[in-house]
Amino acid sequence: MSPRPARRRVAVIGTGAIVSGSHLPALRHHADRVELVAAVDVDQARLDAFRELAGEDVAGYTSTGDMLDAVRPDLVLIGTPPSLHREQTVAALKAGAWVLCEKPLCLSLAEYDDIAAAEEASGAYASVVFQHRYGSGAVHARELIASGELGAPLVAHCQTTWHRDAGYYAVPWRGRWATEGGGPTMGHGIHQFDLLLHLLGPWAEMRAMAARLVHDTESEDVSTALVRFENGALATVVNSVLSPHEVSRLRIDCADATVELTHLYGHRNEDWVYTPAPHVPSERATAWRAPATDVPSSHTAQLGALLDAYDNGVRPPGSGPGARATLDFAAALYKAAFTGRPVHAGEIGPGDPFYPAMHGDHPHWAPKERA
Repeated sequence: MSPRPARRRVAVIGTGAIVSGSHLPALRHHADRVELVAAVDVDQARLDAFRELAGEDVAGYTSTGDMLDAVRPDLVLIGTPPSLHREQTVAALKAGAWVLCEKPLCLSLAEYDDIAAAEEASGAYASVVFQHRYGSGAVHARELIASGELGAPLVAHCQTTWHRDAGYYAVPWRGRWATEGGGPTMGHGIHQFDLLLHLLGPWAEMRAMAARLVHDTESEDVSTALVRFENGALATVVNSVLSPHEVSRLRIDCADATVELTHLYGHRNEDWVYTPAPHVPSERATAWRAPATDVPSSHTAQLGALLDAYDNGVRPPGSGPGARATLDFAAALYKAAFTGRPVHAGEIGPGDPFYPAMHGDHPHWAPKERA
């Protein structure tokens, strides 16, 4: 058996709640494989608080460039506001580091292609945090669907109905196209429809609507879409921050079974339910039971998958064309909603107004008083 590679040297950029609450526990879980060596934050007090939490051996910086020059980490975890992701990801790639960045990886398909070019030039890879793919329940469901064990996928529903109040949008970068990239389509529902795409495969055509019904924001606070997949399945997608009863839900009706996932911010095996069609023998349905090992969807699970890829020198999951497809889905939803026309997968490219910005510079991209 070949020896395990040396521990990867890790730096974090941004030391707010998502890094302290999700990335730091993931790093601690994989402490035999990683060593946190540096942290960056423009807020010195927040940086000091994080270093006290993470350990005194973690070097502190207020400049990403200074940290990359001095530390040369193997892996960079990014948990800053979305408008900073492209610049910080490209800088880390140019320094030779792999990247795991919070969603959205960037604000547009044009920015994504900048990142892809930086990957190509550096030989390193950038992944986006889509942790719901990595729970054992999702892995099991994907295997069953892909193998045809549940029959052909026919109908699906993807629901992210959450609630955010005015205080949530008091944070300056939220609710603005230039700093968040969009509303719940980009910032909330993206996790759930990424999982839908992960389970069902490529989509083909979309129609959509979006609205600003409650919040004083530039971007939408609710969106809906009708989607046709390449395999013929039809799906509905709902993304909302207006919903008092918060839930995240997937339902996929296949020819031989319905598979349902109901959770909020993360899932375990018990959150997945399989209902066989009447013609399916019970012994066949028994084989669909959840795997014996229960791995929650989490940053911990995704970091483990990324480290496996790093050790093997291969592209990590949640990067490259797969991650771009999820961003393309979001861009298409906005284009379909703004234009009122169907949009086909892959049609948004250079020269399309929705390529450099999710709002496509459409006349209704912001409330009249802000336009």
